[in-house]
Amino acid sequence: MHDKTLAQLSAALQARKTSSVELTQHMLRRIKELDGRLNSFVTVTEAEALAQALIADLRIAAGQAGPLTGIPIAHKDIFCTREVRTSCGSRMLEDFVAPYDATVVARLEQAGAVMLGKTNMDEFAMGSSNETSHFGAVRNPWDDDTVPGGSSGGSAAAVAAHLCVAATGTDTGGSIRQPAALTGITGLKPTYGRCSRWGMIAFASSLDQAGPMARSAEDAAMLLTAMAGFDERDSTSADRPVDDYVGALGNDIRGLRIGIVGEFMDDGLDGGVGASVQAALDELQRLGAELVDVSLPNAHLSVPAYYVVAPAECSSNLARFDGVRYGHRCEDPKDLEDLYKRSRSEGFGAEVKRRIMIGTYALSAGYYDAYYLKAQKVRQLIADDFRRAFERCDVIAGPTAPGTAFRLGDKADDPVSMYLQDIYTIAVNLAGLPGMSIPAPASDGMPVGLQLIGDYFDEARLLNVAHQLQLATDWHQQAPKGFE
Repeated sequence: MHDKTLAQLSAALQARKTSSVELTQHMLRRIKELDGRLNSFVTVTEAEALAQALIADLRIAAGQAGPLTGIPIAHKDIFCTREVRTSCGSRMLEDFVAPYDATVVARLEQAGAVMLGKTNMDEFAMGSSNETSHFGAVRNPWDDDTVPGGSSGGSAAAVAAHLCVAATGTDTGGSIRQPAALTGITGLKPTYGRCSRWGMIAFASSLDQAGPMARSAEDAAMLLTAMAGFDERDSTSADRPVDDYVGALGNDIRGLRIGIVGEFMDDGLDGGVGASVQAALDELQRLGAELVDVSLPNAHLSVPAYYVVAPAECSSNLARFDGVRYGHRCEDPKDLEDLYKRSRSEGFGAEVKRRIMIGTYALSAGYYDAYYLKAQKVRQLIADDFRRAFERCDVIAGPTAPGTAFRLGDKADDPVSMYLQDIYTIAVNLAGLPGMSIPAPASDGMPVGLQLIGDYFDEARLLNVAHQLQLATDWHQQAPKGFE
């Protein structure tokens, strides 16, 4: 059962060929047997999952089921979940139990999905390798000496290893798409505001966006249908109707103009990855799409702009974790200053501290105009570049990551090298556009991601392009050895 897609399992459940309880028990057994190799889960909610599965079976029997009813999924541990630990991969929130569900969690529960547990992640979503988690690094199921990408690496690894049917993730600078690429799954970052951020612990408020991680574009479309929509509790939520993502999957892509960004196919791209991406583009061309050249002349500024904006917003958002109201508190503080200093220094890891310090500096008196304000101006230039590019094309395509999964520890002592892993994804977040990564042909046995970027709220078109490519190829059906 674990080798089936969400769409296939949904059909099997509706046809009563299996039950949600059977499917959930099967996934829980796989987590127990296999996740010791990966460390993809922080918390497994076995009792809660079986209770939800039983309810799902009753709904199916009563003819009250939807497409997601009874489907076992996992949530990135950045989403608040009622009466279940929400750690954000940090010692700071190691024992925090949320009193409510995030909107994304609530909507998927209302759709009938079964929560298997919470997945490991880079601490407070800060990282590109899932090595900064307080609970230890996650390993890539394709090669357990390599990273799965980050920050949604736990969700990516769990889906790739067939420990859950699908999972939620968040993407601030590539944290859904980059791990999707490195583990050979499909990951979608929707337009900023498309999915509610309420109950999703904030890293950088103007960049964070929730999205689905699954084995196929069809599965991602089914998940997004439940996750998307306006939420009056989230001031950044877009008040516009949700498109029919599943219904749009049958559209012909003949005549579709796919923009190829010259700046993305540069010397920093691994040759094997470049060849894999080109093979995927050739297949899209064979399906009738037209490849056109477009330019994003300010794309090279996306990494420095992002690493001013994101740390500045993280510095502000993480100020609330002070050892007073909730979160880690040091033992026997001498006074209030000692409480703040030791609680924060003990509760946060090295990467989080680094970004808080950078962000605080960028926002400080005398430096705000020089750094943060200038970065926001660069952000607008990048958005303008995309606007001009979409005058020439319908979708933009290119690599998701500059290379395949790197070995654990290889970049741990080189923050700049680590930051450059998101060089092709960050511009999408700065502009607030939708983007997704889908599997391209493997390079030396390791997964490669093809990135598709759309205009604002054009997720339906992206999903359809990805679906048409997946109908014509089997790259997304490959599974890591030992997890088939």
